Amino acid sequence: MRRVLIAGGGTGGHVFPMIAVAEALRVEARDVEITFVGTGRGIETSAVPRELGRLELLDVLPLRGRGLAGLVRGALRALAILPRARELVRTVGPDVVFSVGGYAAGPVTLAAWSLGIPVTMLEPNAVLGFTNKLLAPFVRRAYLGFPETRGLFAAERAMWTGVPLRKRFSPAPRDAEERVVVLVMGGSQGAQKLNQDVPRALATLGDRSLSIVHQTGRDKFAEVVALYRELGLEDRARVVPFIDDVAAELAASDVVVERSGAGSLAELCAVGRAAVLVPYPFAADDHQRHNAESLARDGAAVSVRQAEATVERLSREIGALVGDAALRCAMAERARGRGKPDAAMAVARDLLALAEGKRSLVSPTRESRLAHETDGEGGAGEAGELRVGVSVPHRAKAEVLS
Repeated sequence: MRRVLIAGGGTGGHVFPMIAVAEALRVEARDVEITFVGTGRGIETSAVPRELGRLELLDVLPLRGRGLAGLVRGALRALAILPRARELVRTVGPDVVFSVGGYAAGPVTLAAWSLGIPVTMLEPNAVLGFTNKLLAPFVRRAYLGFPETRGLFAAERAMWTGVPLRKRFSPAPRDAEERVVVLVMGGSQGAQKLNQDVPRALATLGDRSLSIVHQTGRDKFAEVVALYRELGLEDRARVVPFIDDVAAELAASDVVVERSGAGSLAELCAVGRAAVLVPYPFAADDHQRHNAESLARDGAAVSVRQAEATVERLSREIGALVGDAALRCAMAERARGRGKPDAAMAVARDLLALAEGKRSLVSPTRESRLAHETDGEGGAGEAGELRVGVSVPHRAKAEVLS
């Protein structure tokens, strides 16, 4: 019996990857025992299926987004909760801990490390998040969503797995068709910038063969329906408040317009579609901009900062993809090349290997090793870089992997 503890949660960006990994663990090892640790404030309380494992809750506060006073309160609460976290980890008795980020990740990961249990973490974005910066020196393995962060870790500790997704997302090449489908998505809450300006940009294209699917968020549905009607596009636009099957909508689309959260881009690349990305400018550490620019450098998407995303600019960028099938297909192929639809299984297998006290069955690739031998963006030769996971001592079970 191998025991895996998955710590973190809060938002969908943390919760859905941990569910994907838990499902992969169940497929790979039926006898695995999984325990989730989150907080009562996160969506994990309703989103984590009971059949995957039991959910334990800690009363932890967020460290960011509430000013200096909130940061201090959150830090003090995290310190105060450490004894409870250690008690919980001792009771569960995990062989390995997987931190997905979020409120509960810090105390549980530190507690596990202090007890000599191998700890791992997921960094889904192209820059390290706040909690992960604090935890990075203690982890045995970092599972990375973007190649840019590989240079921040010793080569043997970094795995560019991609962001774990549920198994519905897979490559879906699409033939050039007479009717081009543009899919607009702003996340579960919608994106006001996309809701206001993308319909106007599409109206300027004057392409009667264009078909539109626009996900608005629940509160903006009526407003966006009215806008498409005002623009004379109601017969070509299917407006919905929420998309239940994102994989199916991606597979049926030709061009995607969306924000650039790590999970959304992982889904986009797993399927492989051309995209115009408008990063949310107020995301922590500006991570959405870094994510979008990572794809843009590879020719896998177009990145437009929100301040520059005028109706005219959006019309130009979307129109270029709508009107050029070869360009659209080439970009989709580059996106598909960045996709890692098997990320959840890669993480699950490595966790199980660590739980057995062995070196990972998935060795770092030659490409990963080269990233640490040469200078350049994200590489080991940059001045002033943060590089972790090299000299921090590990105890007990962690020693077998040294």
